[in-house]
Amino acid sequence: MRLKLLAAALTAAAATLTSTTSAQAGHSWGSYHWARTANPFTLKLGDNLASGWKSYLGTASNDWSQSSVLNTTVVTGQSNNNCRATSGRVEVCNRTYGNNGWLGLASISANGTHITSGTVKVNDTYFNTATYNSPSWKTLVMCQEVGHTFGLAHQDEGQTNPNLGTCMDYTNNPDGPPSNLHPNAHDFTQLESIYAHLDSTSTVDHSAAVPTVGNSKASWGKRVARSAHGDTYVRDFGKGSKVITFVIWAG
Repeated sequence: MRLKLLAAALTAAAATLTSTTSAQAGHSWGSYHWARTANPFTLKLGDNLASGWKSYLGTASNDWSQSSVLNTTVVTGQSNNNCRATSGRVEVCNRTYGNNGWLGLASISANGTHITSGTVKVNDTYFNTATYNSPSWKTLVMCQEVGHTFGLAHQDEGQTNPNLGTCMDYTNNPDGPPSNLHPNAHDFTQLESIYAHLDSTSTVDHSAAVPTVGNSKASWGKRVARSAHGDTYVRDFGKGSKVITFVIWAG
């Protein structure tokens, strides 16, 4: 079985979505969101990428900044290839992480329901193969993993269903038709719903200690959900602080 597009995040709703119709009704990660006091807010995407990946992050940033509630800006990364989380922003990294079953991985740190940091990792072990070494796969994976760090889940988790025309969809063929390379209108509607309320404080660009996890399931904590396509893990650091990781495995 081919590796399927990976993503991160915990949400009971996302874990139980079983059809395109139900998925499109709402595809948020439960109540996880960045705390902020005004819309639109700007989230920094830290570039820790090799030169061959930088344009894909730029495309994802431009795509998601079309939202009416958030903007993103690509800044110099503060992490390394191990992609240690940085408070108040998202760190984006690539590396040959090994034959561990995942193509891309997104994790969020959260305190309660407020996201405090995010990481995106793309695994060159697989992107260096003929199957995934293409602009289409790189565009899709980067777009989806960055989207997860805003609190978005997948619109559809079926791997053989028709493309929905969004990068927040599983697919065996990113080019479609329709193309799954960019967000669609439903993604932006969902972001408006997630960020409809304002908070009294902000976790965006906020300096604070954040927990982090590694690249293998041994560091991801307790498995809290399992499906035909992947597992969801939560590592609880106490006092409401946790890291949520959702992984799709190769069959």
